Amino acid sequence: MSQCFSGAVSLHQRTCLQQSPLLLSKTRIFALRKSNISALLIRCRPPKLRSSNTWGTVCSAAAGELSLPNPDGGSIPFNPYPEGSAFLAKIKGLLFYTFTLVLSIPLFVSMMVMTPFVLLFDKYRRTAQHFVNNIWAKASTTPFYGVKIEGVENLPPASQPAVYVSNHQSFLDIFTLFHLNRPFKFVSKTSNFLIPIIGWSMFLTGHVKLNRMDKRSQLNCLKECGRLLGLGCSVLFFPEGTRTKDGKMAAFKKGAFSIAAKAKVPVVPVTLVGTGKLMPNGKENMVYNGSVSMIVHPAVQPKKADEMLLETRNAIASRLPAEAVLPQLSTKE
Repeated sequence: MSQCFSGAVSLHQRTCLQQSPLLLSKTRIFALRKSNISALLIRCRPPKLRSSNTWGTVCSAAAGELSLPNPDGGSIPFNPYPEGSAFLAKIKGLLFYTFTLVLSIPLFVSMMVMTPFVLLFDKYRRTAQHFVNNIWAKASTTPFYGVKIEGVENLPPASQPAVYVSNHQSFLDIFTLFHLNRPFKFVSKTSNFLIPIIGWSMFLTGHVKLNRMDKRSQLNCLKECGRLLGLGCSVLFFPEGTRTKDGKMAAFKKGAFSIAAKAKVPVVPVTLVGTGKLMPNGKENMVYNGSVSMIVHPAVQPKKADEMLLETRNAIASRLPAEAVLPQLSTKE
């Protein structure tokens, strides 16, 4: 078995395979030759245990650019299920939404007052509006969960346009990313802009609308993001396209990286850990106990979009458990 793997998988990837606590039951080898990328993907899955929610270590390895997350203790053990009482989580969720709504009212009024001055002196970046968003997000989350940030030194200056890219676990991701203290525009569903006060605040800040079911809207969204980068604004993307349903990071779509490559701006990879357990996808009325870690990785400098995608995804995956990362089989999307 080890002879089969040698020559195709790097030393630390073979180490990951050898350290799996369960016997490997299946080996599948896929030859990938897309977008001038040749890589060998090896996925080894252990047998399913008696409990439907209990699995052994899943070890997914890829040669070359499609590398595994770092196994040297940097990752947090994978457990996508929230911990604690569902009843208490519902009470905490009600308190969270009540608190953030009450807090948003005076802040929205302040945004309305400053809007004429913002449009006159800072029409595109709208730094003052974003500053209010920062206050709102931090004040809303601080009583309910803590945020630990690593790699602050990797953040580009606030005045430098960049594409921020993160994995997407929860509705709380946006609240958490405001802790970076960087003015960025993010893409959100058109319907979200209709939410009283919160949606109106998004409109005043200049975030980008998207109708996911309309291809023309998708193209216009990408064009608008490219235009904003050209005007000196930063943009935030969740390249998976939607929140994870099982705690695993899905394949990345290419749009954010095509924009970054065309605008010749860096991509800043950010790993979010813990938001999915605090407020799982589909349980937005609950807030469980816990904390969040946010890791800012060194910026990926402008190059070909495919290369930026793979380098960014590997950086984000390096701080996630190996079994929480699904393979990136293509960079064509």
